[in-house]
Amino acid sequence: MKLSINCTNNVWVGVIEGRLDTANAILFEKEMQPLLAHAHEEIVLDCSQLEYISSSDLRLFLTLRKAVEAKGGKMAIEHINDELRHIFTITGFFALFDIRN
Repeated sequence: MKLSINCTNNVWVGVIEGRLDTANAILFEKEMQPLLAHAHEEIVLDCSQLEYISSSDLRLFLTLRKAVEAKGGKMAIEHINDELRHIFTITGFFALFDIRN
């Protein structure tokens, strides 16, 4: 798992690569701290290179969403593949996020 974060015009983009599984949930939580710190701005999670997500990491997506809501920012998830779309749908997360292709 790798999370690369960059900011352009107050839009924070986190590009997630590899597998977000239970074994690296703690690492992902640590690496997403800059996004939480800027929850008052716009955050985009680019999942074009994300292969898998576990329930532990879905929880972290929800944590980020709640922080963004509380601080008045905006959040979107982009470029999820069909498998991730299925996971988001069956868990009810699809309805909770602004998911863009």
